[in-house]
Amino acid sequence: MITDKLKKGYLLIAEPTIIGDLSFNRSVILLADYNEEGSVGFIINKPLKYTIHDLIPDVDARFKIYNGGPVEQDNLYFIHNIPDLIPNSIEISNGIYWGGDFESTKELINKGEISKDNIRFFLGYTGWHENQLETEMKSHSWIITANSYENKIIGKSATHFWKEQIMELGGEYLIWSNAPENPYLN
Repeated sequence: MITDKLKKGYLLIAEPTIIGDLSFNRSVILLADYNEEGSVGFIINKPLKYTIHDLIPDVDARFKIYNGGPVEQDNLYFIHNIPDLIPNSIEISNGIYWGGDFESTKELINKGEISKDNIRFFLGYTGWHENQLETEMKSHSWIITANSYENKIIGKSATHFWKEQIMELGGEYLIWSNAPENPYLN
């Protein structure tokens, strides 16, 4: 369902016409916060070559780390669907939570009580100051859709997620679903 209303918990799908933008080309962003002061989101389909163990060796797990966006890429963020296990979490929407007590989270991961379907880690985030995202919407940089996966989006494979979203939109977007990422290489 395409909408023009911005709301936390919604997905921002990069328009196929965003070519050459390394951060956002074929990105799907979960909008984690949206208010009159600005917005915050995490790119959920851009895995990096790192695991949580690579960055924090005392975490005994190989959960992938994702490129959350170009802002503060030296900071680690996480979303999850287990607020009953991770204290101090902030609800985004539909059973998806942001952050919480990281020491408890590490301990639960090491005990095997948190799986990759429960949590997703990001280096950096995507941020917009007041009215910036609305301006990008007017220039057709993003397609807004409701998150039909709700909290199961955390365990969703990132490999073809943008393509799947474009195919679900149908219509004029279908032709883009099989286009090469860089049309100059076609």
